[in-house]
Amino acid sequence: MKIIILGAGQVGTSVAANLVSEANDITIVDRNPDLLRELQDRFDLSTVTGHGAHPDILRRAGAEDADMIIAVTDSDETNMVACQVAYTLFKTPTKIARVRAQSFLDNPKLFSTDALPIDVPISPEALVTDYIIRLIENPGTLQVLDFAGGRIRLVAVKAYYGGPLVGHELKTLHEHMPKVETRVAAIYRQDRAIEPHGDTVIEPDDEIFFVAAPQHIRAVMSELRRLDQPYKRLIIAGGGNIGTRLARILERGYRVKIIERDLARCKRIAESLEKTIVLHGDGADRDLLQEENVESCDVFCAVTNDDETNILSAMLAKRLGARKVMALINRPSYVDLVQSGVIDIAISPQQATIGSLLKHIRRGDVVMVHSLRRGAAEAIEAIAHGDETSSKVIGRRIEDLRLPKGTSIGAIVRGEQVLMAHHDTLIEPEDHVILFLQDKARVRDVERLFQVGVTYL
Repeated sequence: MKIIILGAGQVGTSVAANLVSEANDITIVDRNPDLLRELQDRFDLSTVTGHGAHPDILRRAGAEDADMIIAVTDSDETNMVACQVAYTLFKTPTKIARVRAQSFLDNPKLFSTDALPIDVPISPEALVTDYIIRLIENPGTLQVLDFAGGRIRLVAVKAYYGGPLVGHELKTLHEHMPKVETRVAAIYRQDRAIEPHGDTVIEPDDEIFFVAAPQHIRAVMSELRRLDQPYKRLIIAGGGNIGTRLARILERGYRVKIIERDLARCKRIAESLEKTIVLHGDGADRDLLQEENVESCDVFCAVTNDDETNILSAMLAKRLGARKVMALINRPSYVDLVQSGVIDIAISPQQATIGSLLKHIRRGDVVMVHSLRRGAAEAIEAIAHGDETSSKVIGRRIEDLRLPKGTSIGAIVRGEQVLMAHHDTLIEPEDHVILFLQDKARVRDVERLFQVGVTYL
């Protein structure tokens, strides 16, 4: 697929890294030649220096025969105009734009062929907010991802001593919970993937990925660790788009405080929120955190625009007694450095965003993609189309499928019914199949498996 990416910032670079590794023809456009030279040194892609919304620059980037344009510059207006130009002059089939301003997103009529021809507006701030909210609603989880409209979730959790299943074979899970439908999709032990089987013994500190309906998540978690009590008190450091969104949504059911350094912004936030306590100050100010009883805080969430500030304030809050700390971190190298250390959860905006982009790029009718473990693994929701003669999966049992190495099927959504995958489960037409890929390099093999043969009409 020929793809043009506008913007070589954190998001653009992350998107390019993911797509180049899958043998796509990538051209990235940016006004900063130094950034582009660095990208060319790292990846097999083309670059064009210039303004991404200008017709001559898009033409040089190959817009005349591009399959997709992904506009992720720091400017909403540039991204939207670039999509308009790509549609009007080059008839680019798929146009994706990063849109941050809430006033644009609140008016979906803007994104149509008659107005701004943007096929997919993406808001990283909204995606990150949803990601954090799922973590807060499910205490003790490392990652919570929705499939099939939220009817089933993939959950990552660390196993600890004291969990009834820890030290026992995986097959005993069903014996402990005969009425709970769940399936372990993957296990990571000391960063090494282990394919789960019935005789696999769960060890302390294993990172477990399991699928279950939302109402069964806590029951499954109770087998792997002591359950965390529901969160009640939250402190958010940073009153930007993400911090304000979080407070607005969470203040309905939690006691929320938000700390913001900019006084004028503090006043605006206080006027827009109903129950949240807005504090003027620095989230890394020890005295302020102690005054606000950070030791009785259930979650401290640092979401400023500065990685170092987020890391330091989260580490300080943890040292002062905060129960759980999260930090928003843009630099991938920082995420790897702090994950599983003093900071409980490092949140990468790029990883939260990339899944929304990938589901529009995947072939074989993939409707949902989630990037896992800093981009090394993926979870995919694919639809089985066709019939027994035109499809490689329909009418076949899971054990008979030629799944790529390191790939497992966790669940199947059939209409309104959610089925946990077993070796003898038959796949039927229009089933939504939830797959876990330990190695995202196997994505193309999975896509080919779900593609329909030419005999299907």
